[in-house]
Amino acid sequence: MEAIIIIVFLVGYLAITLEHNLKIDKLIPALAMMAILWAIIALAHLPVFEVNAEIQELEPSHLDEMLLHHLGKTAEILVFLLGAMTIVEIIDYFDGFATIKGYIRTRSKRKLLWLFSLLAFILSAIIDNLTATIVLVTILQKVIRDRETRLWFAGIIIIAANAGGAWSPIGDVTTTMLWIAEKVTTVQLVIHVLIPSIICMVVPGLIASRKKAFSGMIDGEFEKEPAKSPFGATMLYLGLGAIIFVPVFKTITHLPPYVGMMLSLAVVATFAEIYSGTKFSISGIDSEEHDTVGHHSPVHSSLSKIELPSILFFLGILLAVAALESLGYLFHYAASLNEAIPNLDIVVMLFGVGSAVIDNVPLVAASMGMFSEPADSPLWHFIAYSAGTGGSMLIIGSAAGVVAMGMEKIDFFWYLKKIAWLAMVGFVAGAIAFILLRDFVLHA
Repeated sequence: MEAIIIIVFLVGYLAITLEHNLKIDKLIPALAMMAILWAIIALAHLPVFEVNAEIQELEPSHLDEMLLHHLGKTAEILVFLLGAMTIVEIIDYFDGFATIKGYIRTRSKRKLLWLFSLLAFILSAIIDNLTATIVLVTILQKVIRDRETRLWFAGIIIIAANAGGAWSPIGDVTTTMLWIAEKVTTVQLVIHVLIPSIICMVVPGLIASRKKAFSGMIDGEFEKEPAKSPFGATMLYLGLGAIIFVPVFKTITHLPPYVGMMLSLAVVATFAEIYSGTKFSISGIDSEEHDTVGHHSPVHSSLSKIELPSILFFLGILLAVAALESLGYLFHYAASLNEAIPNLDIVVMLFGVGSAVIDNVPLVAASMGMFSEPADSPLWHFIAYSAGTGGSMLIIGSAAGVVAMGMEKIDFFWYLKKIAWLAMVGFVAGAIAFILLRDFVLHA
């Protein structure tokens, strides 16, 4: 029976990895794999276990209890992501991200390189690396006309965005997973991962800045576009501030992060409704003539645009990995892995390399079931760094890379030849910095 379960998981995983080749959205095999795995467990009456972290042993449990437990943990992540996505869409509804373009005043390619890198690094830590990439590539298309130059900039944005998402509990889905599961805390994550992430961004930037693609000036003048809404800048700062408030709320109240995210969403949505001048009625939505943005509720409009396929994919993949964890497979695989490779640093770096080939969400989900180290163990911080930044080594290795690939039609092999080695150098440099920081500074 174990062989059947592993085959189902591998086939589902392969279908997810080959999403573009099969022309099937990855949420479909993820949901199917999840349902089939739990069905096999139920029909075959397989025993399920819960890991006792204190004694690092498996304890028998009931199927209903385990499924409800894992559904609850997964729902915390999904509700959190729904809130964050909605806030980002509300900002975009008011064209708030256009405010960022106002910061770009230089025509020097080298200065633009560092400006876009810094913006990607900071934005991804707040609104996640995927959204930051979408925003900056959109701005890039308005600032730089030459496509070949834009491709180079897009490659650097991917590296910087993934590096920025790794050190923030709200910057990457995998880091958010570790944070919600209480494997890491905000302060310790920043202390351990911020400097390695900066190095992961700066080293490729320094190397790239010497290349011909980033020398000279860009062609043309910047076009000034009229603001679509007078409240764009206000909603941008309010939305970003509301998302940053979530870790503060958790620290103060010790409530799950999704509670703080819902409060932040409520505040942002309130101001959005006030600024939009939209009135609600029982039969529909009535808009006044002074509606400054559109003719619909900004909250309803934003909810209709969030990435529900991504939410369903996370539901499927997290509960599928949870099935393997409940059967005790991940616990036993971790023991075997520790015997084969005693050095956990090598194992975690291999996770980083693996995240460039396959999705980092199931990798991190699996690691959470494999290892039972206490909260804020350096292992979890290193996993957050590796899973977050390792995906930059291939353009299909991260959500940021995939979306940039679609927006700019970046060729897989062009990225492999031009950008991948820069990402790898940055990843290794940051990993070395993490190990040195951990061994000789923080835990000396």
